[in-house]
Amino acid sequence: MPDEPEARDWVLQELSKQEYQQAKPNFIEEFFAWLWEQLANLVTDGGFKGSGINPWAIVLLVLLIALIAGLVLLGRPRAIARRAAKPGAVFLEDDPRSAIELRQAAEAAASQNDWSLAIAERFRAISRALSDRTLIALRPGTTAQGVAAAAVRVFPAEAGELHRAADRFDEVRYLGVAGTRTGYEALRALDERLESSRPKIAELAAANTTPAGAP
Repeated sequence: MPDEPEARDWVLQELSKQEYQQAKPNFIEEFFAWLWEQLANLVTDGGFKGSGINPWAIVLLVLLIALIAGLVLLGRPRAIARRAAKPGAVFLEDDPRSAIELRQAAEAAASQNDWSLAIAERFRAISRALSDRTLIALRPGTTAQGVAAAAVRVFPAEAGELHRAADRFDEVRYLGVAGTRTGYEALRALDERLESSRPKIAELAAANTTPAGAP
């Protein structure tokens, strides 16, 4: 069995591994160092004598607690990064694709079960098609929510689906949420309905003079 200094080094080495360092706040290592010191003092001072407790069992318990804490905390950076991510533009600056090309890209992604890409491309197709019909005005930096808000003015009956479509785009493009077949099929159906629907004429002039929102 290792002596007390060597066992303490084992614990600290375990806690210094990269996965723990990335996932935990700095005070975690300090806490376990303090905990080890208290346990070591008990062993040194004979606190376990006559109690029938094996001090090395405590060492293993500390390691187990460290492992559990590490597993719990490993998810924190991803959750924080997701909360920190902010939705951005629908189109990259160098994306000249037409609505037809974007629909084809969406269908190609769907055929590969890449639902996240399929959703993103289909929403871009919807945006491009509405812009080509001069129903909304796109500009650099236009967001999915901006597209939805502008489209609702001329397709008020589709308000719920347009905003849900924008939410799906933001989720798969910027928030790291995996797309689904159901989500993609909802966007495809929305795209087809918008293509065959007449816009609300009373709002068309206002929509043409008001650019879709930017971040």
